[in-house]
Amino acid sequence: MIKQGMTILYVADQKASCNFYQAVLEVEPTLDVPGMTEFQLDGGFVLGLMPTTGISRLLGNDIFSGSSCNDPKAELYIQVDDAQVYMDKAVIHGATKVLEVGEQDWGERVGYCLDPDNHVLAFAETL
Repeated sequence: MIKQGMTILYVADQKASCNFYQAVLEVEPTLDVPGMTEFQLDGGFVLGLMPTTGISRLLGNDIFSGSSCNDPKAELYIQVDDAQVYMDKAVIHGATKVLEVGEQDWGERVGYCLDPDNHVLAFAETL
C-alpha cells in the first residue's frame, strides 16, 4: 500500500530554491536541513528540494552525465485558484516565463515558466 508520494527536484542551490518556492507558494518549509527541504502542500502533496551535490553523493557522480544539467528534467504542475497571480510571483522571484497564462484545450488556463534550476513550473486553474 502506498502511503504518500513526494516530488523531489534536484537543485543547484538549496537555500536559493527554498527561498524561491517559499515566496511563490507562500508556505513555510516543514523540513529544512542540509541536504533536504520539504514543503507540505494542500492535498497531501510534498515538494522536496535536494542539492545536486547530495544526490550525486547518494547515487554517484555519473547520475548527471550524458545530458546537460541545464535541460529541464521535471515539470511541477500545480493547480491554483488564479494562475496569473502565481505566474507573476514566480517571475518576480526569478523564474523565466515560457508560455503566458492562457486557455488550453484540456479545459484549464495554464502558464509555464522555468524555476531558477530550469525545472518546468506550470500554474493551472480550472475554467
